[in-house]
Order: sequence, then structure tokens, then C-alpha cells
Amino acid sequence: MIIDMHMHIDDVPSLGWELSAETCLRSMDEAGIERAAVMTIGDLPGGASPKALELIAEACEKHPNRLHGFIRLNPRQVDEAIGLLHTAVRDMNFRGLKLHPVSTLAHPGGRETIALIKAAGELGVPTLFHCGDEPLTTPLSIAPAAAACPDSTIILGHMGGYFHVDEAIDVAERYPNIILETSATPYPAKIGEAVRRIGAERVIYGSDGPVSSPALETQKIVLAQLSDEDRNLVLGGNAETLLGITR
Repeated sequence: MIIDMHMHIDDVPSLGWELSAETCLRSMDEAGIERAAVMTIGDLPGGASPKALELIAEACEKHPNRLHGFIRLNPRQVDEAIGLLHTAVRDMNFRGLKLHPVSTLAHPGGRETIALIKAAGELGVPTLFHCGDEPLTTPLSIAPAAAACPDSTIILGHMGGYFHVDEAIDVAERYPNIILETSATPYPAKIGEAVRRIGAERVIYGSDGPVSSPALETQKIVLAQLSDEDRNLVLGGNAETLLGITR
């Protein structure tokens, strides 16, 4: 099955965020995607989506065999954030943590961020970073977190974006707890290179949908010219493990 490891649900009309679970499911169906990890665009605590936890939990409860929640948190309020993470994972069956240094201005290698990533690792869930071309989000900015949290799984969403994809592969070679996620990077050949250099077990498919097209994003995996075995791992097999899905 195909599993999308990066989709968004949120409802803040004043900011143009009207992304419903139904919108996600329609775009998943169009692309033949069976399941997806979903998260808000706003951060908790105190961000633009104050009901983010309930919004994602309700969507996943309504569609338990399709949607799996990630909680997006602000490390700058680390004590409250860790409490919310424990609630989300232990009580609401969330499957991961999302960190976006652009919106939180929290350095990936900072003390608060490290504490949050370690808490996620202790709970047995991965941490998905926005990893692109902006300050605080480049692969080398996130590398200190991977070094400080060797027992936590760290996913580089967008695998370095447009201009830092080679850096992302280099960093993943250096740190075995890093996984590369394919959404938004425009280079199918680099996906293939990543598979060759770090192994298909550490590359996962994501779309950043439903604003981005999951159907279009899946074509990058096709164009990467992977073996059938490797393609199946990237499109879903690895995500099954990360999300704790049993058939």
C-alpha cells in the first residue's frame, strides 16, 4: 500500500487554512494512497491553531484506518510542549511529532528542541522536521539534533528542498537515525541517489498535500527508477514500520 507521511489538516480561515480531512481523503483517493500522517500548519502551544490537538484527533478517530496524527509543537515552550506530546501519543494514539523551525524560530540543535526530540524517542515515535532552504531548516542545521538524539528517529521532510538536497543525503549518510522524506524536492534522480547511498529503508514518500498534489508527488518515485522492492519500501513499507501499522 501507499502511505503518505506528510499531509495537513487545519482550519484557520483568516490565514487561508481550510484543509479538511475530507479534502485530504479525496486527494489520497485520487492518488491511490491508503493511509497518511496528518498534522496542522499551526503550532501548539499558543499558535494560530489553538484546537489543533482536537482537530487532528477527531479526524483520525473518524478515519482510523486512513489517517494517523502527528502533533506540531513549539519547542520554545518546552515543558508544556512535552506535556502535550505525552497526551497526544499516550492518550490519543498520535504517531509522531512535527517541528517547523520557520514558524517557531527554535533552533533544531537548541536545548529545548533536543529535549522534545528525546521525549518523542522515549515514546517510540519519530520527529518530522521541515527541512528545506530557509534559515534554521537546512540539513546541517538539523544535524546537531541527530547527533544529540541517537535513539530518536528524525525525518527530514522535503529532504533539503531545492538547494540542500545533496546536503541532506550527506547528513543522512553521517547519522543512521535520519530518514529522508520526498515531498516538494523536485529531483527524482536524487531520490534514487538517496536510496543507493543510505538504503531504501531510510527513504519515505510524502506529498505535503493536499495543497501539493499527492498524485503528482508519487510520480517522482516512479521516475526515480527504483527496483520493485525498493519502491514498495519507499511508498509504504517503511511508513508501516514508523507508524506501527499491522496488516
